[in-house]
Amino acid sequence: MKTKLRLAIIILAITALLSSCKKETTIVSDTTFALDTIVQIKVYYDNKKDVDEELIDNTFSLIRDLENTLSVHIEGSELYNIKENAGIEPVTVNDITYSIIQDSVEYSDLTDGLFDITAGPLIDLWAIDPPDGYVPTDVELEDVLKLIDYNKIDLLEDNKVYLKEKDMIINLGAIAKGSIADEVKSYLIDNGVKSSFINLGGNVLLIGNKPDGSDFATGIQNPFDMRGAYLMALSISDVAIVSSGDYERFFVQDGLEYHHILNTQTGYPARTNIKQVSIIAPTSQMADALSTSVLLLGIKDGLELINSIDGVEAIFITKDKDVYITNALRDKITLSEEQMNGFTIVEDATKLYD
Repeated sequence: MKTKLRLAIIILAITALLSSCKKETTIVSDTTFALDTIVQIKVYYDNKKDVDEELIDNTFSLIRDLENTLSVHIEGSELYNIKENAGIEPVTVNDITYSIIQDSVEYSDLTDGLFDITAGPLIDLWAIDPPDGYVPTDVELEDVLKLIDYNKIDLLEDNKVYLKEKDMIINLGAIAKGSIADEVKSYLIDNGVKSSFINLGGNVLLIGNKPDGSDFATGIQNPFDMRGAYLMALSISDVAIVSSGDYERFFVQDGLEYHHILNTQTGYPARTNIKQVSIIAPTSQMADALSTSVLLLGIKDGLELINSIDGVEAIFITKDKDVYITNALRDKITLSEEQMNGFTIVEDATKLYD
């Protein structure tokens, strides 16, 4: 009896010790409007005494500062100054701007120029601002396409950027949001954050995992349904996920839909069988740039690109409602019959190529 009593006391003592050591998780969350979208940041703290009440507000200020630097549409921004001095003289920019432009050139090389940040004149010509937009004439497209060539970006010493021809425009819309998300992640980590959910209007970036060690759950949008209707749930941590599709920004004219992902070779919106692609990558910039690149390349070449880059996975959804999930993601996906009604999971990607 004494032995059993002593054992029971030890067990109770251990239980009490574990209970006293259990950390209290505090979640601080806030939203704002920036980058022309809703921005949400959640920070998970181990306990209340570690909470930094001003951190998220300071992060929102960082996002707005970066937007004011990287948006070509804001007068006085570095991108605006590059545009105004195209064909005239180089413009000195900060390290972040220079680095993003440099990285963008690498993605252009990967896609043989389909991804091209000098597409600014083409983007301006179409003027897609749902529900409005403009369908250019063939003559207008021919004139504008002459200005699009990433090889005419000179990246010079001392952070100088020069566009070789007048009227050329750099537009970072296909990569800047991802780059800003990465800057946010670095800022939060530098301020002691170990667990965070960052959402810049669909560009999701995760710091670590949840304090209890579990993955974050994020939804994959059903591209045929209203915003917030999820097709599947994905369990991930410490990575970025970015989804792009032809349903995000478009306008209708004469019964035809024209979406915002423009092919820099034809001048028209990309015409592939991809309805939506979600890219999971180590950085948000990579996921952002690759999501646009894959939509432009199509499934066959897009999947080949994804498979050539270590640490990158993807979910393809076609206009025929076929779904292809790259191998490393398949055990991280949660599906339901109700959500997937009408969709077909395809095991062999070659069946998607047609």
